[in-house]
Amino acid sequence: MESRFRVLFLILTGHLMLSGCAATKNLFGFGREEAPPPTAGAPGQVIDPEVERREIDEPKIDKENFEVSAFAGIMSIEDFGTDLVYGARLAYHLTEGFFVEGTVAQTEAGLTSFESLSGGARLFEDRTLTYYNLDLGYNILPGEAFIGEKRAYNTQFYLIAGLGSTEFAEDDRFTVNFGAGLRLLLNDAWTLRLDFRDHLYDIDVLGEEKTVHNLEGTLGFSFFF
Repeated sequence: MESRFRVLFLILTGHLMLSGCAATKNLFGFGREEAPPPTAGAPGQVIDPEVERREIDEPKIDKENFEVSAFAGIMSIEDFGTDLVYGARLAYHLTEGFFVEGTVAQTEAGLTSFESLSGGARLFEDRTLTYYNLDLGYNILPGEAFIGEKRAYNTQFYLIAGLGSTEFAEDDRFTVNFGAGLRLLLNDAWTLRLDFRDHLYDIDVLGEEKTVHNLEGTLGFSFFF
């Protein structure tokens, strides 16, 4: 009889232990089944962009190699003041980068401080300054210039230097010049040019020989043909 009670007691004890383990798992979350991962689908396109394309006629330098220019500006003649200068240029573009250019221009010299203080005595009568240059230029730094919101123009910055002759103070003077410029391409043939140059030559009109710097700034139009 005692053995029967022992067997019954062991059966009841085992049943209670199994029930307690199941309850403990549910209580602390150990027995919960994990939810299946969401189905990964390709997300649809939220925004459908509609870009309106514009037709742009981009100005370029004309295929012809010759360029003729007319310009005007100011020139500061050392010791003789500043006055209007005007002239013309003819260039030939050897390659996309290099070009050669010839220039002729003219201006009028003013009075020196000595002439002004002496009461009208002039060192020389002919006050016209005319120069002739032959230069070599190189195009660098291509870019764009924006005028307003809807207009963009190609630009071309260049360096230039060369040799020439200056007729001034009743003599011809060997001249070296150098400078830089900017082209603004208006269309396939016409360009707007801004130039800055320094012209150097020796002169002894004031009693001692020295090298002078004649600074020049001009604005002009060019045509390719």
